Amino acid sequence: MEEKELNIKQNGMAVLLGILALYVLLTLGIFAAARFELDWLITVIVILMCLIWIPLCGLKVVNPQEALVLTLFGKYTGTLRKPGFYYVNPFSVAVNPAADTKLGQSGDVDDGGTRLRVRSASAQSSLNVSKKISLKAMTLSNAKQKVNDVLGNPVEISVAVIWQVKDTAKAVFNVDNYKEYLSLQVDTAVRDIVKIYPYDVAPNVDTTGDGKADDGSLRGSTTVVADRIRDLIQKKVDGAGLEILEARITYLAYAPEIAAVMLQRQQASAVIDARKMIVDGAVGMVEMALERLKENGVVDLDEERKAAMVSNLLVVLCGNHDAQPVVNSGSLY
Repeated sequence: MEEKELNIKQNGMAVLLGILALYVLLTLGIFAAARFELDWLITVIVILMCLIWIPLCGLKVVNPQEALVLTLFGKYTGTLRKPGFYYVNPFSVAVNPAADTKLGQSGDVDDGGTRLRVRSASAQSSLNVSKKISLKAMTLSNAKQKVNDVLGNPVEISVAVIWQVKDTAKAVFNVDNYKEYLSLQVDTAVRDIVKIYPYDVAPNVDTTGDGKADDGSLRGSTTVVADRIRDLIQKKVDGAGLEILEARITYLAYAPEIAAVMLQRQQASAVIDARKMIVDGAVGMVEMALERLKENGVVDLDEERKAAMVSNLLVVLCGNHDAQPVVNSGSLY
């Protein structure tokens, strides 16, 4: 079902003033009929005054960035999108199946009971307010969910999605509740995309589907992952008349049950990389020392003494603590 925008005149104020004027005239008519003792006329006027509230149901106020989807006896008549004060068929009903849905997102925050008081004071006013569809950009931040990455490691991730309603007819009539539908599709898209990537860069992992291993990861490619999540959500909610403006990862971490183990793994990897760098530097320094000694003719060492010197230098350069020197005052041999 496609949206049909109603382009009607903003004649709500004129109708309201006309009804009030009619009410005043009927009130004066009662006094005039009572003066001339016209009982039948009084009865007619009272009946009209009891029915005069029916046209008031056709008064609709539309605020900026809001829409009102109207149906008449089960038939979709159109959507009021432009802000203003309108008068429509008093038997038209505003429809918004997601009016009372609370997802903890922007636009769904309770104001501490004020809305309940408004409902008890004026049921019709509450009906108009609750049935309006917001056209503003709203943010949906679903709760953290635990997902296994491509290597099977449990990961906790949370995504914030910025969205808005583009087609009110599709949002209202194509799905039962467009807010709950969006929330479910966000959870599904996050799981579908996260399971493609490893948490950190891992060898022999293809994240793009081209058959070649790449360096994609959840931690290092957050923008790419978020864009893929947004595209997948948009594909799923097209039929609901929703537009996904942006998706961003707001929380990403290993699950608590493996977080400590993964931290040890990262620390071990860092220690190995550091040791490798230290050994590479120590070997280069030893080579430089031997070459300088040979070039300058300071001392002539045989292979056995060279091996002992290399061993001592590597121990000194690669040790975790400062070496304690031992001075040899005797002969080298």
